[in-house]
Parts: sequence; structure tokens; C-alpha cells
Amino acid sequence: MSAHIVLTSHPRKGEAASPEIHWGAATPQQRGPIVASLTNPVHRNAIGSHSGAYAVYRALAVASGQLQRDHRPDFTNTAPAEAIGPHPQWSDADKIVSLDPWGHMASSAFAERVAAGVDIRPTIAVTKAHINMPELRAAVIAGRLHPDGDILHANGDVRVTKAAVDPVWYLPGLAKRFGIKESMLRRSLFEQTAGMFPELVTRSDLKVFLPPIGGMTLYFFGDVSRLGRPETRVACRVHDECNGSDVFGSDICTCRPYLAHGIEVCIEMAQQGGVGLVVYNRKEGRALGEVTKFLVYNARKRQNGGDRAETYFERTECVAGVQDMRFQELMPDVFHWLGITRIDRWASMSNMKHGALAAQGIDVVERVPIPDELIPADARVEMDAKKAAGYFSHYTPDATELALPKGRGLEE
Repeated sequence: MSAHIVLTSHPRKGEAASPEIHWGAATPQQRGPIVASLTNPVHRNAIGSHSGAYAVYRALAVASGQLQRDHRPDFTNTAPAEAIGPHPQWSDADKIVSLDPWGHMASSAFAERVAAGVDIRPTIAVTKAHINMPELRAAVIAGRLHPDGDILHANGDVRVTKAAVDPVWYLPGLAKRFGIKESMLRRSLFEQTAGMFPELVTRSDLKVFLPPIGGMTLYFFGDVSRLGRPETRVACRVHDECNGSDVFGSDICTCRPYLAHGIEVCIEMAQQGGVGLVVYNRKEGRALGEVTKFLVYNARKRQNGGDRAETYFERTECVAGVQDMRFQELMPDVFHWLGITRIDRWASMSNMKHGALAAQGIDVVERVPIPDELIPADARVEMDAKKAAGYFSHYTPDATELALPKGRGLEE
């Protein structure tokens, strides 16, 4: 291991060897590869690192001698299990700004450059799997879902295609999406990460950033090749991570019940010849984090007057300073990647998500609320607060109802 540290905060002699990026180009070759690997810094044309959220673990593996710092992955047999795209939206620089639409094709589209020594890595992977949840078996028993032996089996197994997507931010497009100057975006990213990425403010020539945040996982139900066709009906649930509910069944929110219901809606659509899609985003606690989330839980349960909807958002703001940091403005990018312009059944009540889709020209035909019987008793506070704040619903609670304590006490 060399003792020499290579700094990338300023251009160096020979930096022209890095591939140019022309965001929004019609082909991957015209666009150019995203190179954020560390094996040969002269080739780098992006800020950050591949698998950004796990880069620190990679550093620990290198430091402890468990991983060679110059390891190059072998991509034999790793090609996508299903073909996705290209779609017309890929060649519009304003449509997709938070992921690389060619990311799943990187090792094949740039095979010659890889063979020439450029360390190009995919930022998207597509595979196949079976999933199974107790709620789906219960839906079969109740007669709401009917096994067909193809998409849904009698034991509750569901055949899916799934894709993992790492974030890739095109900074000029991101700034435009939020209506701010690119220089302000770069400065805020630099300062709020405590100077972790100096290139943000010293390398204006580097326009792409791989942020150290969680990505997303997509679950497809039905024939993925039908996406992008005007006649294809689509059902969708966009779900932001909630470890407590999704994994452990915590009943303070509606996350897992709504996720399971959304999957049920997606299976039904696939069985009718359409495509179902679940988009699972790593944005724990409205992107405020799980520590903040639990602090808010304590504040809600301990406040005078009990846990009630009228103070639901206020208690979050007291701790976090803001109600929500998920920034749904970036959420529609994945639909542009998939060529989707219309969602026929939208399993979401969120006004923010719906507004973001509308702003990007994606039509929503039917909004599907969570059935009332699936809402846990302790989650009534959350649901009433969201309905009062503008979430889609056939019923909005009045001020008297919002003032009623509905959540359990902390010790109950």
C-alpha cells in the first residue's frame, strides 16, 4: 500500500484523462460513464464514491486488511435479469437528475473502456426473486387475492423482479429542480457534511455527485417489458422506509399495513395484465433519522394532554426544526427512468408525493387510501394529523376530534 495520499480537491496534471459527462445524451456512449471509483483517481469524473452509504465500511475493510484497496469487481454474469429501457425520458436532462438512467448497463455499455482499465461500476442492479409476507397469505385465505400459479402461488409466494438503485445526483439539474443556484446547492452540501467533499466547492468542472445516503429498491409485479407502453395499466406504492413498522410491526404508524396493502394492489394489477410497482426509499423517519424519530415519539407520549393529532407535526418540528426532509421533488425520477407517464392505481394518500408527480407531468388516475380497518389503534393520531394536513381522504377530522388523545401513553 502506497503511503502517498492523492488529493482530488483540485484538478491535477493529466486530469483530462477523465471521461466527459454529457447529461441527457441519447446514448450511454454519448453521455459518458460515471467514474467514482478510487483505483485510478485520474479517471474520476464524479464527486463521492460508489455505494456511498457503505463507503465507510469499505474503508474499514481496507484499513483492517480484509479488502485490497485496488480490488476491481468481476462483473461476469451480473447483467440485469430484465431489460429496462431506454425510454425517451432518459435523453431529457431535466427529467432525471437523481439517478443514472444508464446505471444498470454500465459494465456492458462501456465494456471497451473497462477493458482499457477504467474502473466503471454499475449504480443499478436488476434481479429476480420470490417474496412472501404473512399479510399476503391472509389475503389469499380471506379470498381477496387468488393464486394463479404464475405471479402468486398458493403458499403466498410472489414472483417479482427487483432493482437496487444508488443515488447519482446531476448537480445542475438538481439545483434547477429546487429553483436554487448550483453554487448555493454545492456550498450547502459542503458545509452540512462538515467539508466531507471539498470538490463540491473547488471542482465546478465535476457536475455529478454520488451522495452518501440510502438508495431505493424497486419491486416489480408482472411483465416489466410492458412498462413505457401507453396501454399498460400501472399500480404503484411509493413507500419511505420505516424500520420499526416495516420489519418489527410497531403499531404507532400505518407503514407496514399500507405497504402490505400496496403490494396487494400491485399483485391484482399484474394479474389483470398490467404492472405493479413498489418503490421503497431509504428515508427513515421522513429522512430525519431514527434517533430523531424516537425522540419525537417520547415527546408526543409525554406531553401534557396526551398523544393527539393537533400537536403531531409540532412535536416533530420542536426536535428536528422541520416536519419532513424527504424532498419528494426527486421522487418522480424513477418513473421517468421506467418510462411511466400514468399511474392508474396510486396506493398513497400523501399530498406531497401526489404534488411531485403532477409537477413532473405524471398523471394519477385513482388514489387508493389505506382501508380503515388496517389502521392500528395507536396510529390513529398520525392518520388524523395527516388527513387534517391535506392528505387524500374521504373524511377529514374536525378540530374537536384532533384535540382528543388517541395514542397510548409511553408506559402503556
